[in-house]
Amino acid sequence: MRAIPFSKLTACGNDFLIVEGSYADDIRALSRRLCDRHNGIGADGVEWLFSASAADIEARLINADGSGAEISGNGTRCVAAALCSEQPRERITIKTGAGVKTCVLTARSELGFEFETAMGQPRLDGELKLRLVAGEVSGSRVSIGNPHFVVFVGDFPANWRKLGREIGARPEFEHGVNIEFVSLRDSGELELRFFERGVGQTQSSGTGSCAAAVATIARGRAQSPVTVNAPGGSQVVRWDDQIYLRGWAHLICKGEFFCE
Repeated sequence: MRAIPFSKLTACGNDFLIVEGSYADDIRALSRRLCDRHNGIGADGVEWLFSASAADIEARLINADGSGAEISGNGTRCVAAALCSEQPRERITIKTGAGVKTCVLTARSELGFEFETAMGQPRLDGELKLRLVAGEVSGSRVSIGNPHFVVFVGDFPANWRKLGREIGARPEFEHGVNIEFVSLRDSGELELRFFERGVGQTQSSGTGSCAAAVATIARGRAQSPVTVNAPGGSQVVRWDDQIYLRGWAHLICKGEFFCE
């Protein structure tokens, strides 16, 4: 038996395990075990940490189903919070599959850390119409270093999870896709629901919040900064010289996972 140390953090209900990469022999299989909410610790994904020369740390994200992902905005913030909880600092650079991201500490509490993360330049790849079992759905294709499909709705349809699952399996998305259902409120704030690649329904998404804000601003339906509300909490997206994501991450627990 071996014991694998971990930290568990949440960013707006999007929960991640932070584990040193030296414990990752079969990184995909072990991530599935760790993320299992019944027989493991439970999480949306694992951020595996490795040393890096061009940043403070490298974080490799593996989703709950064992698939790899380029980046998670909330996961990156959880990595920054985990590092900050061990050694206080104001600025942390993290190498991800979507490049080096800089997290700047803007506030903190005993177990919580608020960061604004420079997420890079978004890419808008146009509109796409899909014919689904339930009918036609239109959405905006946006990349925040990972793929997103943003669907605007009045009210969230009762079958939005089913729609998200069907959209995610479409051949138009060769590498899978993260789906955001967006409802624009009178105040200009966004209300979102997320169905993420490799995970399914999540309480929040950092890159998804960025993608939704970019698509909404590009349509002229909101102005930067945009407050994005989700079941797990709120984040603020600012589109200036690049995209900036501001929100909290909280330390939940630390422990050891026993692995035979």
